[in-house]
Amino acid sequence: MNFSPELAWFIIGVAFLIAEMLTPGFILIFFAAGSFFAALAAWLINIEKTGQVFIFLISSLILLFTLRKYSLKIFKGSIDGEIDQIYTDLKIGKRAIVTKTIHPDKPGEIKAMGSFWMAVADTEIKKGTNVVIKSRESEDGLTFRVI
Repeated sequence: MNFSPELAWFIIGVAFLIAEMLTPGFILIFFAAGSFFAALAAWLINIEKTGQVFIFLISSLILLFTLRKYSLKIFKGSIDGEIDQIYTDLKIGKRAIVTKTIHPDKPGEIKAMGSFWMAVADTEIKKGTNVVIKSRESEDGLTFRVI
């Protein structure tokens, strides 16, 4: 089967789009756009394959280096840490059970509100002991101080 250059570049572009959906990285979409530029150039100008490859490479790299950082900001969105902080603060004062022994120099693990969390304490607390969550120990909200 013999494809016209325009159709071949278009199919390559679609393949890049499909690959972009299957991989995290937001890179292949710029090569898809480069393929579409090469297809457009082959259709409008009817240039040789070397020129088409040159247009593909140059347009892909220019788009990648100029738009990737900007595009990541747009499509990545923002993360609101307040929701996590509110959810973490809800655990303070609640009862939990120690699932891995807590040592003063080594964190253990507790189960609170159906989830497992890292926990620290000033004294050793054995597995199976009921404790109360006193405060949040880490900035990420994944470790609690218990008594």
